[in-house]
Amino acid sequence: MLTSTFILLQGVGPATERRWWREGLHDWRDFIARPRVTGLSPERKTLHDRTLTLAQADLDQGNLQSLAAQIRKPEHWRFYDNRRSGILYLDIETNGFSLHDPSGTVTVVGLHRDGRTLSLVQDETLTVDRLQTEFNQCTLLVTFFGTGFDVPYLQAKFPRLRFPMPHFDLCLAARRLGLHGGLKRLERAMGIEREPALAGLDGGDAVRLWSQWRRGNRAALDVLVAVVDLAVAEEVVILGLPVEPGTLDDRAAVERGVPVVVV
Repeated sequence: MLTSTFILLQGVGPATERRWWREGLHDWRDFIARPRVTGLSPERKTLHDRTLTLAQADLDQGNLQSLAAQIRKPEHWRFYDNRRSGILYLDIETNGFSLHDPSGTVTVVGLHRDGRTLSLVQDETLTVDRLQTEFNQCTLLVTFFGTGFDVPYLQAKFPRLRFPMPHFDLCLAARRLGLHGGLKRLERAMGIEREPALAGLDGGDAVRLWSQWRRGNRAALDVLVAVVDLAVAEEVVILGLPVEPGTLDDRAAVERGVPVVVV
């Protein structure tokens, strides 16, 4: 899907992109190979050809930072098919305080990549250097509302932390499909069931469990880590579900405003 993306071009929006798809311009190579494009002056066509040639070179060289900077964050799901092996799923828990409150801390960070789930716990394994090491190996970050919570919170509490990779926020994609609410509500809508011991637990419970752990209850930390691990696992499951049964073509789905990923 990434090489079918034309909204990175100056002055090109979703409507023009969809029109070009309908006119047979399915990807960057199609565009560059066509001598003339309806509605574009020769000068503008040459400018777009140059931009797309550079974009292809960035993709071939794995320079996703440059590409990500040219594409709006809500559209970063388009990187998915090109970078599956480097996908990192992220979820965090905090002590319940605002990111602007000096008392606010990140308590547990859950990470999942290549079938392996890692939980980093405050004062044990959670450090900025460990996080950066994991992020440096990531070519696409996947979260649920991470653009509004997880990433800003991590940036506030770990100022040296860098997020150079594209970021696919499942919450934003779900909203485009008409699915609103939190992760648990989305689970129910998609028929995902939690194991009974973890059913009903939410962010408030995470704060309570962390407090219990601080008072010496080791079992509370085990449950909290299980909750975080479950959240990143659900991101994996949700991303793997077909969002529109019977959809055979990504571009056709996007024309209807549906971000489709096929696993």
